[in-house]
Amino acid sequence: MSRNSLLFSLLFVFVRIWSNGGGVEGLGVNWGTQATHKLPPKVVVQMLKDNGITKVKLFDADASTMSALAGSNIEVMVAIPNDQLEAMNERKQAQKWVKNNVVTYNFNGGVNIKYVAVGNEPFLASYNNSFVNITFPALQNIQNALNDARVGDAIKATVPLNADVYYSPEDNPLPSAGRFRADINDQMTQIVQFLNQNNAPFTVNIYPFLSLYSNSHFPVDYAFFDGVSNPIVDNGIQYTNVFDANYDTLVSALKGMGYGNMTILVGEVGWPTEGDINANVNFANRFYRGLLPRLAANKGTPLRPGYIEVYLFGLLDEDLKSVAPGNFERHWGIFRYDGQPKFPMDLSGQLQDKYLVGAQNVQYLPKKWCMFNPNATNLSKLAENINYACTFADCTALGYGSSCNGLDANGNASYAFNMYFQVQNQGDLTCNFQGLAMVTDQNISQANCNFTIQIATSSSMKLLPGGGLFLAAFIYLLL
Repeated sequence: MSRNSLLFSLLFVFVRIWSNGGGVEGLGVNWGTQATHKLPPKVVVQMLKDNGITKVKLFDADASTMSALAGSNIEVMVAIPNDQLEAMNERKQAQKWVKNNVVTYNFNGGVNIKYVAVGNEPFLASYNNSFVNITFPALQNIQNALNDARVGDAIKATVPLNADVYYSPEDNPLPSAGRFRADINDQMTQIVQFLNQNNAPFTVNIYPFLSLYSNSHFPVDYAFFDGVSNPIVDNGIQYTNVFDANYDTLVSALKGMGYGNMTILVGEVGWPTEGDINANVNFANRFYRGLLPRLAANKGTPLRPGYIEVYLFGLLDEDLKSVAPGNFERHWGIFRYDGQPKFPMDLSGQLQDKYLVGAQNVQYLPKKWCMFNPNATNLSKLAENINYACTFADCTALGYGSSCNGLDANGNASYAFNMYFQVQNQGDLTCNFQGLAMVTDQNISQANCNFTIQIATSSSMKLLPGGGLFLAAFIYLLL
């Protein structure tokens, strides 16, 4: 090969790498782990690297997760769960937490920790003010502990907050009228002032899906980014999507406090794919095909044009999450429970029709399913057994508008029995249900309804009452 040909080939390779590699600048994801069968942390970290994801937001500081992230150079936001906030009101406890979960990993080749999330949406109305008076002291103590450990210049404490901490009043429902909720205004003032003093960002979670879910009259197109026929006009500014309007409502609320230039992180934004009539793959695809190109173009919002730091929610589906907010809670992942992509998604924002790189070398349980026994004669306890199965396994796909909502009665039973069977690692006697169920080696999936086989993992857990009542539960099923 001639010298010129070699240079041309190298240039071609460089252009290919530059054009296909990486993603939206600084794009992050939320990595939740509330699942019965967790992918090994090292597998997940490799997924992040394979897809050019450079930032990850956690919901705790689990040692196995942190160890897997060591040496990856992925920027990490570790977290203190809400149930630990009260303990962080004690200075020594905060110092101990920082020592164990930050300083321990702060070495060459360690974990690239950038933020500490103090709680998660602690001011939600559903928490009945449980964390209102303990969040700010916890934030203070953690940042001060970071400063004392001499890492406070590089690692900042922040509080991920739901967008319900601010609003536009009914008499002027426009982004420019944004202000913080009156009932938590004092706490928000303290938090914002402290974040500003420490050059720490304000972290907010924005969910266009929830705007649509909670209001049957909400205009569907306004939840996406492909235009609306009747935009909201605010002081001459046109708002064509709720993300921009929501974000700028926060900008206005901060401006009203005198901190209009404070750095804002979007800690969570995404779209679920199951569990509601509007939670589906098509809408999720539409949402991300609108969001990601905007992020890649650094378009920003009308009041804050430019770069926005964003963490997508979330990475993986989690079958142990509470469904109190809605059945969709277990289906926010851009990947399925087993780390396989759900739909085409181009993290570069270039709208290339390609799938993300899935988890590699995933081990599954044997190809066996649990189904309704067509020879069963006593059906009087069928409903009771379905209810039992769905108490300890995820049956949210059977809900209205979901992928398995169209099954008949026997199909519903099969789905419930199989989900329980898989959660219990296909254990002996876990597909009986008082003679109503049987094991099959034939895939019983129907149309768009997937009857899953769980992954085989050492971190799987058995969801039976009391943990130690495994045998007792089996006896119940055999009665």
